Amino acid sequence: MRILRCKTVIAVGLLLCALPVFAWEYESQEKRTGTVAELRVGADFTKKWRNGLRLGLEEDLRFDLYNSMYGPAFRRSYTTLTFAYAPVEYVKLDAGYSLKIMGADSTWTDTKRKDVNEWLRHRVFFSVTGAYKVDFVKLYIRERAMCEMRTDSVNPLEKSKYKWSLRSKIGADFQVPGKPVKPYLWFELINTLNAPEYQQKDGKQFISAIRTQAGVKWRVSKLSTLNFFYRFSYAYDRDINITKKKGYIELVEETLFHHAIGITYNLDW
Repeated sequence: MRILRCKTVIAVGLLLCALPVFAWEYESQEKRTGTVAELRVGADFTKKWRNGLRLGLEEDLRFDLYNSMYGPAFRRSYTTLTFAYAPVEYVKLDAGYSLKIMGADSTWTDTKRKDVNEWLRHRVFFSVTGAYKVDFVKLYIRERAMCEMRTDSVNPLEKSKYKWSLRSKIGADFQVPGKPVKPYLWFELINTLNAPEYQQKDGKQFISAIRTQAGVKWRVSKLSTLNFFYRFSYAYDRDINITKKKGYIELVEETLFHHAIGITYNLDW
């Protein structure tokens, strides 16, 4: 009888220990799809030196003309400082910092934010670009590691406070002989590097965005250039909410089809 009681107590104890594990395995899932049409305006100032060093300051403002989730609104702004160095003709290294100010549709679920830190993001990035010119075409490939940092309070099981991603871009610039215009086209993949375990897709990191952009740069003077472009982006994200009180995980898969037209002014001296 004592042996039976001991086995019962052990079995009950193991069951109680396993309950939280079983609770975490339950997930409610939801899929959301949205479409955005956006206007972008910006200015880019670059100082170049003969030894291959460059210093750049860029301001980028984005406004939603149409947003199926929230309606038209200010989307976000980026203020970026970049240091670049080209040790040889075919290679460029750069590093920079961006202050990102979020707009009304910065997240799909957190629409009522009171803490100013929830509106801000800090980015640092490091890039290596290889380029090669053939006749009137310049081909290039770039790998960029980027970290987006939050200063608000987050659950590390749901979101990364320091979100790392890898951006792989390939593109081509076309020089039109005798004309002050330069058409271009590029394609980019963005892959997560440290998404939390519950946010990962099938237990792995995932492609969070696919982008392509086509445009034309028009040199209006020796130092000034206007850049007109259209960009299409397919973005995918996995929003996680771990409910401690109820003891289960809520997953929202978010897909966004993003169209953007823009114009930027570039001053190089």
